[in-house]
Amino acid sequence: MKLLIIRHGDPNYVLDSLTPQGRTEAALLAGYLKDIKIDYAYVSPLGRAQKTARPTLEAKGLEATTLDWLKEFDSKVRHAASPLVPTCAWDWWPEDWTQHDIFYTDRWYDHPAMVAGGVREKYETICKGFDELLASHGYVRSGRVYQVTHSNHDTLALFCHYGLGCVLLSHLMSVSPMILWHGLCAAPSSITTVYTEERRKGTASFRVAEYGATPHLALGHVEPSFSARFCECFEDKDRH
Repeated sequence: MKLLIIRHGDPNYVLDSLTPQGRTEAALLAGYLKDIKIDYAYVSPLGRAQKTARPTLEAKGLEATTLDWLKEFDSKVRHAASPLVPTCAWDWWPEDWTQHDIFYTDRWYDHPAMVAGGVREKYETICKGFDELLASHGYVRSGRVYQVTHSNHDTLALFCHYGLGCVLLSHLMSVSPMILWHGLCAAPSSITTVYTEERRKGTASFRVAEYGATPHLALGHVEPSFSARFCECFEDKDRH
């Protein structure tokens, strides 16, 4: 089985929609995916993901299932850089979160800030929904691997969000999402490709073959949106 984890196009967060750049990205994505095999499509309920998916679904004549747990990972926490105003659980300054060894372990959600923000409960709700989806397609979680009840070559497309996508990958790979949230960068409308591998009959694991790919933007001669990143040098005028 193959998973395509697709981030929404360049967002207008205020309107929960897409910017003009984001609409261009969604159109180019549709042009690229129309010839790519997709058997099932699942979409976040948030507007920016729905609007990203729509051109692809129309181009392929596909219907999608909206799943509530695919919406962005929106738990808020207070930490050293933001002690008064809660901020995204996955947006910490590197010099702060890297001082805590617990974030590099499978008990990352036991950090006091995460406990106060109810982050574990949110994370486990997403993982439960994800495992139920995979089980419905023939792959049942068993410890850190999956038992295969129906081996297949189906492709599932998940139109969702950056923070949420890292949660899915962290669950598949059994690693702390803090490392992925701060160590990976997926541009708007980018595609992450994950395959199953069955090296022993009846047991599968998931392996990332490509992360945050933007071939559709390259074909359209469009640069990826900067909204995925922060400034490369502190003196730059881009996002701090």
